[in-house]
This record gives sequence, C-alpha cells and structure tokens, in this order.
Amino acid sequence: MLTSAQRNIIKATVPVLETGGEALITHFYRLMLDTYPQVRPLFNEAHQVNGAQPRALANGVLMYARNIDKLENLGELAGRIINKHVSLQILPEHYPIVGTCLLQAIREVLGTAVATDEVIAAWAAAYQQLADILIEGEANAYDAIAAAPGGWRGARSFRVASKEVESAEITSFYLVPTDSQPVIKHAAGQYIGLRLMIDGQEVRRNYSLSEQANGVHYRISVKREAGGVASTYLHDHVEEGSLLELFPPAGNFTLNDQARPLVFISGGVGITPTLAMAAEALEAGLRPVTFIHYARNGQVHGFSQLLQAWRQRYPQFQCHVVYGQATDRDACTPDAIGMPSVAHLEAWLPADRDVDAYFLGPTPFMEFMKNALHDLGVPDPQARHEFFGPAQALA
Repeated sequence: MLTSAQRNIIKATVPVLETGGEALITHFYRLMLDTYPQVRPLFNEAHQVNGAQPRALANGVLMYARNIDKLENLGELAGRIINKHVSLQILPEHYPIVGTCLLQAIREVLGTAVATDEVIAAWAAAYQQLADILIEGEANAYDAIAAAPGGWRGARSFRVASKEVESAEITSFYLVPTDSQPVIKHAAGQYIGLRLMIDGQEVRRNYSLSEQANGVHYRISVKREAGGVASTYLHDHVEEGSLLELFPPAGNFTLNDQARPLVFISGGVGITPTLAMAAEALEAGLRPVTFIHYARNGQVHGFSQLLQAWRQRYPQFQCHVVYGQATDRDACTPDAIGMPSVAHLEAWLPADRDVDAYFLGPTPFMEFMKNALHDLGVPDPQARHEFFGPAQALA
C-alpha cells in the first residue's frame, strides 16, 4: 500500500526523471535483458538500438510519477499498455523481474545519496501499485478473450492459407487456424501478436489486422523493413502452408460508435489498420468516409486496386492518394505529388470539421497531422493516432 509519505517521495523524484529518466531506463533495459535473457523475446531489439523503447518507458514512468496521487489523469495510458501486453502475452511472473531491475537501476544510476532506502521503498510500493493495476487489467482481458466465441488463451497454431504481394514492400498473409475452429472477431484497428522461431531464437511481434473481421481467418500485411528480423523472415521464409503461432487480437485504436463522418489518414504501411476500419464503416453504410493516403511512389503503394474498387462501389467513400514522387511505373494516378501539406487537408476534409479522424504513419508524419488537424479545427479528442512501435509523445 502506497502511503502519503511515499507519494510525496515519488513526486519529489519528478525533476530527476525529467532530466535523467531516459538514461535510467536505458540502464534498466540493459540490466534486465542481460540478467534475464528469458524476457528478450518480449522486446524488439531495434527499438532498443534506436532508443524508442527507453524513451517510451521513460515517458510513461515520468507520467506515472507526476500523477501518482491522481491516476485518473493518465487517461488511456494504462489501457494502451494492457493491450500491448496482452498481444505479447505478458504474464504476472514477468512483473517481479521488471521490478527488481527497475529498483536496481534506480540505485545504480542515481547513487545512494539520491536513491536512499526511503526512495527505493517508495518506488517499490509505487511499482507494485502499478503492477497490480496492469496484472488485473490483463487478467480480465485474457479471461474475456478466452470466453468470447472463437477466442483462445496463449498461442494458437495457424496456417498460412495465402501469401499475396501488395506492393514492392508489403506482403499480405492470410492465416487460418489449424484446428479449423472459428476465430474471435476482432475490432477493426486491432493487431495480433505473432510468435516466431528465427535461427533458434524466439521473437514476438505485433502486426495490424488489415482486413475486417469475418470469424474465419485473419490477414496481416507486413512491410519489409531494412534490417527487420521478423519482417525479413516473414517475407523470405514463410510461404503458403507454413505454420505460425498467434496470440489473440488486442488494441484500443478502434472505431467509436458515434455518427460523425470518419477521416482516415495514413502514411506508408500505416494504411493497414485504417483499411480494416474503413471497410467496416463502409459496410455499415452509416458514416461518410474520407480516406487520405501518402506513399513514396506507386511501387510501394499497397492496396491501390482495393481503394479504386471502393471508389466505384461506395458513394459515401472519398479517397485521395498522394505520392512523394511519381514514376512511369505507377499503377494509378495520384491526386497530388509531394509532401503532406495543410493544403491537402484543407481541400479534402469535410467542410464541417466535427469528424472522427484516425491517423497513422511514421512519427514525423503523425506529428504533422496532429498539428494540422488541430489548426484546421478538428477537435483534439476526435483526432486519434496509434504507434506501431513504442508509444511516444507527439510534438
């Protein structure tokens, strides 16, 4: 139980976290991954190398410390963490490992003059409070998923029924369960966890479900990332008939139940969850849909034919495509050439900016869209985004 005195100690450490939190968390990750190699599959090494994972956790720890006596101010943070944990199958037995290494890192980085016994005791209590919240939320999610029609717990075997090239970089994998039983109907915008064995090492990754739910199969559409361990393996070694282990769908970047018009804005492979969301909305036929997609060129633009088909099929569907540059091999003619701009949004957004906007892509792209939507009058709570990797603050 976190006491009032301990809450005050946690709040007193906020300035230290503001200036040295990332260094502290970087040391924490190095300590944990070296001491407990069994947790390595739960983390993407690339996010350690580029600093994205330490920055994300450092920001989360800082937000938690700032709001230690008013946790309701954390908003959706706990929900996002729980969903990521569920997709990777984080279990209660993982939490003591994290707690032990976090406290050791605090002691080693801050030194005993700052990290006194009282400070360590306060952070131990604060960590346990957070762990209890997350463990309970994850247990509830695991139970609900397992109890739902087509649901399951842990890993489930799937077979690659089809592998289809969508662009020069993106390939789709259609996955059916080997037990021939139904699969849980995911919410459009959610992702699944995938467990792979690559060169004798376990690797876990999240991939957005790029097709609306049908209760029969799942589709993931994977971009080949330069140096990407999992994406390279999927593109080069996984074929039709290959078996994969999937964790159930998770994620809270999903459609709300409002009647407002919908706007989807994507960059590159960020198109994958917005495809499922748009398909679900178009099939329901209740909300106008504006779909804006940015790609480097037509060669890497996935699903161009599908978007063209939707243009013909759904009168409530407005689609605009922008290429960074045109080539003579582009399959379709884009609506504009160049970088994302406010002019595009000003021309293509509904005149009434009371819309629900969902945007996803590289971090600089999302920073631009967040600010542009705000400046053009879309209410901030109605402009939502998602990160493929560790969440971080958008400038």
